[in-house]
Amino acid sequence: MSARRATITDVARQAGVSPSTASVVFSGKTPVSDATRLRVLEAAAELGYTGPDPRAASLRRGRSGIVGVVFEEHLGTVFLDPVKTRMMDGLADGVASLGAGLLLLRDDVSQGAGPHGAQPTLTTAPLDAAVLVGCSGMLRESLAVVRSRGIPVVVIEGDAGDGVPRIELDNREAQRQAASHLRSLGHDRVAIVTLPLRTGRGRGRLEDGESITIDVTRERLAGARDVYPDAAVFASAGSFIDEGLAAGRALFSVDGPRPTAVLAQSDLLAAGVIRAAEEAGLRVPEDVSVTGFDGIVVDGLAPYELTTLVQPAADKGRAAGMAVAAMLAGEDAASIRFTCVFREGNTTAVAP
Repeated sequence: MSARRATITDVARQAGVSPSTASVVFSGKTPVSDATRLRVLEAAAELGYTGPDPRAASLRRGRSGIVGVVFEEHLGTVFLDPVKTRMMDGLADGVASLGAGLLLLRDDVSQGAGPHGAQPTLTTAPLDAAVLVGCSGMLRESLAVVRSRGIPVVVIEGDAGDGVPRIELDNREAQRQAASHLRSLGHDRVAIVTLPLRTGRGRGRLEDGESITIDVTRERLAGARDVYPDAAVFASAGSFIDEGLAAGRALFSVDGPRPTAVLAQSDLLAAGVIRAAEEAGLRVPEDVSVTGFDGIVVDGLAPYELTTLVQPAADKGRAAGMAVAAMLAGEDAASIRFTCVFREGNTTAVAP
C-alpha cells in the first residue's frame, strides 16, 4: 500500500506552528519571519510535502483549472502551423490570471471519444470553459454539447451564433486589400489558392455552387472576388507548403495563358506556390506575382520577402483568454475584430 500523502497539518505539527502559519508560507499571501519560513520548509522537506494539493484547491474554488481548446483537425498538425502556435501562446497569457492550464481537444461529437473512451473529450473533460478554434461544420455540433454543460464558450475565427463572443480578423477587407494591390499593378489573370473549404474536402478546383463551411476561407475568398470575381480558385487541404506546391503545379501546368498573379490564403501556401513557379521556370515576381496571408517567417523562403497581410495571431489568442477570464468572473465578454496590416515585399511586381 502507498504511504499517506503528508498534509499541511502534518507540516505545521512538525514545525511547531499553526496550520494557518504553515499555509501562508506556501501561499505567500502573508509575510512571515525568515526563521518561521525556514522551519516550515525544513519540516516539509522531511515529510516529503511539496505544496497544497491542487485538487483540493480546485474543489474549494469549484473549478477544475482547465480551459479546453477545441480543434477540428488532428492535434498532431496543430503546432505545425506557426499561426496557431502564436495564437496558443497568446491564449496561455490570456488565461494566466486564472491560474488555469490549457487542454487541447479534437472535436469529439462526430469523431468519437477515442479508444475505449480513455481520452478526455469535450463531453467528459472537467472544463471551466472552452475555446473553439474555427467554429464550422462539426464544431457547431460540439457547441450544443458545451452549452448543455453550462460551460462558457469563446470562438476564434468562427461564428457560433448570438451570445457567444467571437475573436476574429477583418478577413474579407484584408484579402480585398491584397487583391487591390495586384489590380493596381495591372494584373488581370489572377488565381486564388484557398485554405480548406470544409472538413474532409481534399485539394482541387472549386466547383460552381460548391459549399464553403469554413468561415475564414469563405471571407477571404469573398474579399478576393470583390476585385477578381472570375478568378480561378484552387482549394488546398490545409495550410502547408506542400499544399501550395500542389496548387501551384496545377495552376502553372494549364494549357493556355497562365495566371500572372496568385493570391494565396496563407504564407505557407504562398511559399509552396513560389516553389511551383520556380519548377515551371517562372520568375517571381517578373513572370508571376504571389501574395500570402499571416505575416509569419517561412524558413527557406529567402531571398523572397512575401507581400502579405500581417495578422496579430498572439493578440487574438490573448483576447480569447481574457474573454474566458471575464466570463468566469461573471462579466460580459465582447466580440473583437482585429485588423490586418498590408506589407509589401518583393514577390509582387507590375504584370508582364
